[in-house]
Amino acid sequence: MGQKKLAVLASGRGSNFQAILTKITDGWIPACVRLCITNNPAAGVIGIAEKHQIDVRIINPRLFSDADEFNNAILKELLGYEIDGIILAGYLKLIGRQIVERYENRIINIHPALLPAFGGKGMYGHHVHEAVYDSGARISGATVHLVNTDYDSGPIVYQKCVDISNVKSPAGIAERVLKIEHEIFPAAVKLMVEDRLKVKGKRVEIVGG
Repeated sequence: MGQKKLAVLASGRGSNFQAILTKITDGWIPACVRLCITNNPAAGVIGIAEKHQIDVRIINPRLFSDADEFNNAILKELLGYEIDGIILAGYLKLIGRQIVERYENRIINIHPALLPAFGGKGMYGHHVHEAVYDSGARISGATVHLVNTDYDSGPIVYQKCVDISNVKSPAGIAERVLKIEHEIFPAAVKLMVEDRLKVKGKRVEIVGG
């Protein structure tokens, strides 16, 4: 088999996208990113993809009659590019059932907290860090998980903690967590690409290596 072909779905600036591309470029992750899909015409990921000669598709949900039609448009692009796996790098839309079923256990996401706490609909970016800060928690972290049809509820691949006992603001939490995201997300993508993730119920077993 040749290199795995990946698609990145993202809505924002793309710092995790860049972290993964760096590991692909240096050969640590044995794959290539063929396609970047975004729902946001102003997303920073567009510039990153273009710099790396990666095709970009802007698929705006407002141009479709419903979520099902929107996700069918995404799936059509994924199949057209013969994509093997999907990376959600700050993608803010719920992945449709038709995509989840076609790419079962081959869609991976990063969340800026320790799931199952501080997850679910509306819990992304600064909303997460504000909730963590307001809770008084002294530890936060990041979670990489496989994706199902519910927000932030798929089987967990990797988690890493960070001490936030002395932070002064949600922004302080965000800064510490982002560093962890850039460590564990590429590592988890590598495992997925190498077919080393075996799902048993809600638990993920890492095999080989």
